[in-house]
Amino acid sequence: MRVEQAFGVARTPEAVFDYLTDPANLASWQTSKTHVEQLTDGLPGLGTRVRERTKPPGVREFEQIVEFTEFERPRRVHVHIVEGPYPIDATWSFYPQGDGTDVHFVAEGRLRGAMRLLEPLMKHLLARQMAGYHENLRQRVEAR
Repeated sequence: MRVEQAFGVARTPEAVFDYLTDPANLASWQTSKTHVEQLTDGLPGLGTRVRERTKPPGVREFEQIVEFTEFERPRRVHVHIVEGPYPIDATWSFYPQGDGTDVHFVAEGRLRGAMRLLEPLMKHLLARQMAGYHENLRQRVEAR
């Protein structure tokens, strides 16, 4: 399964990257997060791990552990699902565009078991959910 999106933010790539990669901000733009806990010490960077609890509409709450497996400030970050029921990794790439940033997002992964039969529906739901999250992200970063 693969979902791609692109959107613009009227702030620098550094501002967008720093906001997106700070675990303290995650629940503010990914509003289905009910709990976020950084498991590694220090500032976010390569190898940072985060435990997330997520409660999407109509779905039972689940927990996952994610890790930053690429962290190239301010150009690119990749999040790998280390543990969790939905093995969908994500990459955000940031490109300067005038005074702002073009953001390119790709989510990819293979659904397991019976979930594979629901892939078209899951892809649609993920794309819709991420579009809402990205709008939240844009608004919050631009308001800073």
